[in-house]
Amino acid sequence: MVLKTYHENIRQIRKELLSIIGLFSFFVFHVYTVSAQIPTVSIPTVTSTDQGVVVTVKNDPANPQINLRSGPGTEYDKVGTMVINQKAVAKGRTEGGGWILIEYAGGPGGYAWVYSSYVDYLGDLPIVTIPNTPTPRITNTIDPTLAAQFIITVEPTRLATFTQPVPLSIPTFRTNQSSVINRTIPMGLVISASAILGLIIGLFTLAQRK
Repeated sequence: MVLKTYHENIRQIRKELLSIIGLFSFFVFHVYTVSAQIPTVSIPTVTSTDQGVVVTVKNDPANPQINLRSGPGTEYDKVGTMVINQKAVAKGRTEGGGWILIEYAGGPGGYAWVYSSYVDYLGDLPIVTIPNTPTPRITNTIDPTLAAQFIITVEPTRLATFTQPVPLSIPTFRTNQSSVINRTIPMGLVISASAILGLIIGLFTLAQRK
């Protein structure tokens, strides 16, 4: 009886050991499968900073370098530049969000403005007061003395007066009667008549001598 109880205990222990080993194997296999499915690529994370919102220059080959200005507009002076992936702490923005105020040691008061389309940032920025528009450092004035040298005075040209021409006198020619006769009687006929007349006169003279 004791021996039979001992063998039953051994069988029970074996079953419990097999169950534990099976559960352990299943757990190890499950952990290995899950870890194999995790992607190896780096997943970007958003980190906060005590300084505030951070702007980063976009990776745009068309704009590898962007300008920083003393105010929110191209009419303000250029105070520096930033390159691709360079970061800066943002302090505010304009009302429309077109320009962002950042910390920049080279700017007036340690600040500068950057065009928002050139940077990326995450977070809300307060609207800040826009500085006054700077006055032009050079006033565009014209020196009157210098300008007078290039002024050309055109004298009016007097138009020619029209003089009535003298009436044209057309000479008149008298008609010569002989020329009219000559024009009306053919010259051959005149010669023939003269020859006949001369022949008659000759015959008449010869008859008188006989």
